[in-house]
Parts: sequence; C-alpha cells; structure tokens
Amino acid sequence: MPNDGPPSTDTATTGQKNIKTILKQLENDGTIGISVDCVIFGFDDNELKVLLIKSDFERYENKWSLLGDLVNNHEDLDEAAYRILRERTGMDDVYLEQVKAFGEVSRHPAARVVTIAYCSLINIEHHQLKILDNELHWHRVTTLSDMAFDHRKLLDACYKWLQKRIQEHPLGFSLLPKKFSLRELQNLYEAILDVKLDRRNFRKKFFSMGLLEDTGELESDVPHRPGKLYKFNYDKYQKMERKKWFGIDF
Repeated sequence: MPNDGPPSTDTATTGQKNIKTILKQLENDGTIGISVDCVIFGFDDNELKVLLIKSDFERYENKWSLLGDLVNNHEDLDEAAYRILRERTGMDDVYLEQVKAFGEVSRHPAARVVTIAYCSLINIEHHQLKILDNELHWHRVTTLSDMAFDHRKLLDACYKWLQKRIQEHPLGFSLLPKKFSLRELQNLYEAILDVKLDRRNFRKKFFSMGLLEDTGELESDVPHRPGKLYKFNYDKYQKMERKKWFGIDF
C-alpha cells in the first residue's frame, strides 16, 4: 500500500499530485483506487528475509511497510510493480510475479483501495540496494511484529505462495552458489519452509530426481567435515516431460 512520500512523475495526471491528495479525491468521489505492493524476499546467511520501509502514513507511524504505490493512469500493473521497485530500491534486475489481489473495504483508512501483491525471491548478495530512503532494509521474516495497513496479511499470503512455489520449481537453486553442498541445500529449504527436515529423507528425495551432479570437489574453509559439492542440471530439468516437482513436499 502506498506511503505518503512523493509519487512517481512517470504519468502527469498522478505524478504531480501528493498521494494524500489522491486518496482524498478517491474518498470524495466514491471511486476505487488501485495500488501495487512488492513483497521482496531475500535469502542471506541461511535466513529468509523481506525488504521493508518505514511507513510515512501518520496513523502507522514507526511501523514497517511493504514497497507500494498507487498505479498511475495508463500504466499496466506489471509496469507499476517494476516502477515501484525501481523507485524504492534502485534495483531493475529483479523478476516479479503477481500473486494475489486484496480488496477488503476497510483495508486502507483513507479511501477504498484494492492492492495487487507482487512477489520475488532473490539472493541478497547479488542485488545491491541503491536507495535507502525511509530506513529501507532487510528484516528476518520470523521476527516481524505488527505492520502498517494489512501488510502482515499480504506478507503471510506471499510467504505461503513462496513455500508452495519452492516445492514445485527449482527457483531455490538460484540462491545458492553454482557449486553447493547438500548441507547448504537443506539449510535453504529449512529457512524458506520454516521446518526442520530429516537429513536422510531430504537427500533421498533430491537424489531420486537425478538432477544433482557430483562435481568431484569438496567444500573448503568450513568449520565442519567438508562435504561434496554438487551442481543442479538445468538442461536436464528443461528437457523433463513433466517439470513440476511432484512429491517434493517433505
């Protein structure tokens, strides 16, 4: 949901107005506004985190908010999502996927606003924040408390979506080094699924897919016994007749 900071100047009809003015006009006209909220999950140091800013909305002072804004006139939803991400973070190399619409009548205190949640999962080390306004930074998902607007509800819905997606697609491998250990792979799934997985069962399921390649190398500079390093065979995965990871439900 939008903050009260200056809106985008990409579209003249909306960009020249303060968001408070726009919301007041929506309320007076009895019309419905549309916004986009970006839920950006990041994996770092074996923890799942989410990117948040401090809300500028007076009612939610000092509460954390997702990255959001109203959709400009003549702007597609996808365009709005990428604009918001670019304006809030400076990042322009993140893939976003539309998750769900939230349209409860009273979800915004100033006017009737329907928001569309977009989600992404990135490796924090590979994506540098170029804008740090409104105390923008990463927060551990497991330690978050109350949030502005209904953003906790949005976050929880996107978190469930992410947990389902990572069990159906190999998107988690993009968060790992090109060569990774089974320990690192299990740590990743445990962090995102928020469960403790049985080591033997976890490895058995992944080996049964035939998509992990033994590199013949071992970990180095680790405080434990070095484990074997593996690679994920993307080419083999793309050629599979059924790409969905049936049975990877742990």
